[in-house]
Amino acid sequence: MIKIGDKLLEAAEELERERNIPQEEFISYVCDAIVAAYKKKVPDHDVEGVRAIFDAETGEIGIFAPKEVVEEVGNEYHEIGLEEARDLIPDVTIGEVLEIEVTPADFSEFGRIAAQTAKQLITQRLREAEKELIKKEFEARKGTCTTGQIERIEVVGDNRTNVIINLGRVEGCMPSKEQLPGDSYRVGNRVRVYVLELRDSGRVPQIIVSQAHPELVRELFELYVPEIEDGTVEIKSIAREAGYRTKIAVHSEDPDVDPVGACIGTRGVRIQNVVAELRNEKIDVIRFSTDPVDYISNALSPARIETVALYEEEGGGSKRAEVIVPDDQLSLAIGRGGQNVRLAAKLTTWKIDIKSKSQADGSFKMADSSKR
Repeated sequence: MIKIGDKLLEAAEELERERNIPQEEFISYVCDAIVAAYKKKVPDHDVEGVRAIFDAETGEIGIFAPKEVVEEVGNEYHEIGLEEARDLIPDVTIGEVLEIEVTPADFSEFGRIAAQTAKQLITQRLREAEKELIKKEFEARKGTCTTGQIERIEVVGDNRTNVIINLGRVEGCMPSKEQLPGDSYRVGNRVRVYVLELRDSGRVPQIIVSQAHPELVRELFELYVPEIEDGTVEIKSIAREAGYRTKIAVHSEDPDVDPVGACIGTRGVRIQNVVAELRNEKIDVIRFSTDPVDYISNALSPARIETVALYEEEGGGSKRAEVIVPDDQLSLAIGRGGQNVRLAAKLTTWKIDIKSKSQADGSFKMADSSKR
């Protein structure tokens, strides 16, 4: 046995703290690496059953190999002479297999190549352990919100950055497309993110997190609105253009509960909390309805709607709604860059065409004139 001392245990404790790799697992990696180095160094590489044993009390590591007791030794790596064996166990007989210590008197006998082999094996095992840790952590957090601290920002291309977030035992990566447009991310800031997916394309898998995913809005409302958390209020649909505007449709089977009021809260305190988390993103809370006319009208809020005509192709094809609004409500119904109507269409799953009352009247008069 070779005395290693406390350094191995100290290294094992450090890995357990930093990477959550159990001490016993790390020590087993070291033992496996020493066996691999031994096998590579000795002339007979086919030695089977060789193992390294670590004694935690003495801080010693020894290498042991099975050897058959024979009358005359033909292969010293597989066999041991009867006389030598009886020095160890007096009543041993020919044909028995003993586990004999084969630890070199000095570990330097392994040489540079052997040491490199041990290092490579330990590195490989640690990498595998880290992969498993990341996968387990992802499975535990997938589809949930979590808070982390921005650790660093990596520039990966023209106007593209990855924000690396410390999530505790693992790191999360937030690519440019998952970031809030125009938001300023700074190292040290704490952010709330949605755990999106595990990307296992590189050497080490990455946990991809997002602040742009619609489900982040759902998680935040569950966090700040108890009625959603306990199921009294249900989120039916979410349409989002991250960083700019979100529409969320809510419903309650309880006639005594106002789903919209529950989400907004007294003096708007609940929705203000959500808006603050999303860096002042505008949020419209919509009352869900099974009546498409009411639902579409609500979804186009804050615009006032005059009429909604529904057109649905036979066979359950595309669904189209023609909406007429007062002249002074047209720009509000459409929204800047068409955002309001676009989000309403996404929320309700209806294609929405909007016309002002004067436009609709003009179309009617033209159609009526052509008939004459």
